[in-house]
Amino acid sequence: ERCEPRREREAAGQDPGPAPAHGPWSLEDILGEEDEQDRVPLQKLKLLGESEELRDLLLNPHLRQLLLAIDRAQDKSSLMRQLMQEPLFLEFADCCLAIVEPPEKENVLPE
Repeated sequence: ERCEPRREREAAGQDPGPAPAHGPWSLEDILGEEDEQDRVPLQKLKLLGESEELRDLLLNPHLRQLLLAIDRAQDKSSLMRQLMQEPLFLEFADCCLAIVEPPEKENVLPE
């Protein structure tokens, strides 16, 4: 197999390979401490993939185009401000937020 020689070189220490982590970037590499409050736990992010409502929204080709445009944009914050005026994008954002940060029950009042 083609990758066997490389594995053998790595095992022998001849091929240093990637950075010491030997894996994908971690959130700690990307986010600083000031971003900690904006971090969504991985458990909650996984809930996004389990949401039928979110999957249904993502079937919309227009929404998918909007998401691709954000991904490719150089000035993401400017584009996000524009998209927050777009009802379809707002529906998507609200759906995501409701999943990762469910609203507290408003009708429960402390006595």
